[in-house]
Amino acid sequence: MRVSYDAFAMRSIRFALITIAALAICLVSYTPHAGAGSQGDGGPRGDGAVSAGGRHTCVLTEAGGLRCWGANGSGQLGDGTTADRASPVDVVGLESGVVAVSSGLLHTCALMDDGAVLCWGQDDGRLGIGAPSNAAAPTPATVCADVTCSAALTGALAVAAGGSHSCTLMAGGTVRCWGDNEDGQLGDGTRTATATPIAVVELTNAVAVAAGESHTCALTEAGAILCWGSNGEGQIGDDRACGRRCSEPSQVAGLESGVAAISAGGLHNCALMTDATVRCWGLNFDGQSGDGTSDNIRVTPVAVSGLSGVTALSSNGSFRGHTCAITAAGVACWGDNANGQLGDGTTADRALPVDVVGLGVPVSAISSGDAHVCAIAEIADRVLCWGHNGAGQLGDGTQVERHTPVFALGFGRLAGDANCDGAVTSVDAALALQLGAGLTPSLPCEANADVNADGAVTSIDAALILQFVAGLLPALPA
Repeated sequence: MRVSYDAFAMRSIRFALITIAALAICLVSYTPHAGAGSQGDGGPRGDGAVSAGGRHTCVLTEAGGLRCWGANGSGQLGDGTTADRASPVDVVGLESGVVAVSSGLLHTCALMDDGAVLCWGQDDGRLGIGAPSNAAAPTPATVCADVTCSAALTGALAVAAGGSHSCTLMAGGTVRCWGDNEDGQLGDGTRTATATPIAVVELTNAVAVAAGESHTCALTEAGAILCWGSNGEGQIGDDRACGRRCSEPSQVAGLESGVAAISAGGLHNCALMTDATVRCWGLNFDGQSGDGTSDNIRVTPVAVSGLSGVTALSSNGSFRGHTCAITAAGVACWGDNANGQLGDGTTADRALPVDVVGLGVPVSAISSGDAHVCAIAEIADRVLCWGHNGAGQLGDGTQVERHTPVFALGFGRLAGDANCDGAVTSVDAALALQLGAGLTPSLPCEANADVNADGAVTSIDAALILQFVAGLLPALPA
């Protein structure tokens, strides 16, 4: 909850200026606390650390736990409730041991450090726990090894949650999927749904898997892409060689080698090539292909125009769709922009990549949701999000749509930023004084206000913040 900045706050600022003079002697001898660090206990870590779903987001913490926020009507946040959350909450029972997370349309799955997979949210078979139910499952449940559900699935190396199905990459290069199979998205040669994992046929050399709305793609050891499932919008990328529904893996045309990573959107896909360029295919009504057009579909891959030096990418969107890529220059996005999910400050669709504005820092990971995007900043491991926010999926404590990045609450540490707005100003000093005087019970980012890291927020912290704002200190303790 954002604190109201009234006239009292302004009086507090004036008082803080007097405090600086009174504390001058103390501040001359000030030495940063040895334990001060750039990352808070809740900071995200590593690849696969952030995953944006339909209208929710989850982030892996430094301790190996999970925090999620946004829509929760199906229990997809895993906090034991079905209440939407506009700021991060902990996933029940997952305080540690998580190595990756994948958010689907209405469910979420986590890969554990022992090779097990846990899922929660809307079931209907997509949780892989057998005996499918229409009810919400608001806490994590272990995915079964087979139809008997007598043992837990083990040996998983990666997990991908799609629209109404889920898949895992297994040790040995096989892929197993479960859930809805109306379009053949489970890849077992049938269109029969299953509530427990089943092997994808004729696939033994996979190194990555990605799940879309009703299709799935895998990257092989040879750098090729195979896809299966719905092909109505060309998302299999085989020039419709397997028809409109493909229940077995089909080779994507022109991508028999040279692919480094794959990302599946709702009705389109994009591949990161080993030369750091990108190729996309599938639905293109909103410029999802990134080739300067926005007409019809692309049944085979096309090169994204003017994009190079890409290190990571993420595609999503249920009916429409967009993609974002991390480049040497920052982040570039293209496609549907109805909710500002391209981050360029507008709501105009873009058929060519545009830069996300206002990031301010390099990012190390990115994930696209249905109509929002979240990224992890390299500095202080803070989480930035933008786009649709009707269910609080940006994690900034509001439901206000954002067309440029804002910080999710509770991740990383920006010393002095007491109100978690991504900047250090005199307002933060006023808030620190209010807390120290007992005039407010808490702050949005209380750890940030403890500038000298002595375990308490006092007038000394307020004075340090004001000195920094006034240019009298070159920097605050990290």
